[in-house]
Amino acid sequence: FYRHASISRFQIGLGKDGSLSSWKNQLASPSILKRSFAPMSWFDIDPTFTEGADELHYAIQDFDFNYSIVDPGIPVGWWNSVGSSYNAFFTESAIDEAAHLAQKDPLDYRMKLLAGKPRFQNVLEKLAKVSQWGRLLPKGHGLGISIHKARGSISGAVIEVSTDPTGMLTLNKAWLAIDCGNVVNPDTVRAQMEGGFNMGLSACLEEEITLKDGRVEQSNFHDYHIMKLQGVPEISVEIIESGFEIGGVGELGPPLAAPTFVNAIFSSTGKRIRSLPLSKHGITIA
Repeated sequence: FYRHASISRFQIGLGKDGSLSSWKNQLASPSILKRSFAPMSWFDIDPTFTEGADELHYAIQDFDFNYSIVDPGIPVGWWNSVGSSYNAFFTESAIDEAAHLAQKDPLDYRMKLLAGKPRFQNVLEKLAKVSQWGRLLPKGHGLGISIHKARGSISGAVIEVSTDPTGMLTLNKAWLAIDCGNVVNPDTVRAQMEGGFNMGLSACLEEEITLKDGRVEQSNFHDYHIMKLQGVPEISVEIIESGFEIGGVGELGPPLAAPTFVNAIFSSTGKRIRSLPLSKHGITIA
């Protein structure tokens, strides 16, 4: 079984003040449930691949989301964080583009759109503090940010990247923050966030399965590349104990990696990336 491919299209309207006046999102993807749970084949619904896109936490005046189930004939299965693994990339990249078009700071823009939602704002405030968001960065450096809700928890991330004259990227540091309600074991929370985030980074960087004449072309790690330890950034994890009911942590790290990374790349280079893996766009890391 393979992680299901997906594609998403956005039409976003901005008000005079930069607010989101309209948001139209169309998503297409294969269905896991229609293959693994026979009764789902009777309906054209699959909430597992729409999660993270069908109910946004941002203030949007006119929200419209629809999706289509497609079947490319490839068996698909569960991948860590399922629909959130790609919908966070789609939505948080789109939010970042909206902030740029509105000529707003990406973090401030999210804070404004999340007015009245203190759990989200607390995560953003924690990230702003630990990453020293807004500081003067050296030439070639950039900061990217994203925030996401899944499994009853809210997580966010900031990545600092730098680009050398040859175009080589370095992942300097990543700051993660999570509000998973009451915390039972902080070490487990940190381990899950660190491991999941690295998994997401590796996937978005150059992991890819291709098919030719009905057969998978990759056979082992010599042609299916994963991120090496030397490319892993320093990661710090901040845990916000909000006192809410216990939420999940195992699938909160992977969704943050791709959008945070591509938003940092834009901040550093001015290059906007809308598809994965990043290696297809000539992105390599030191």
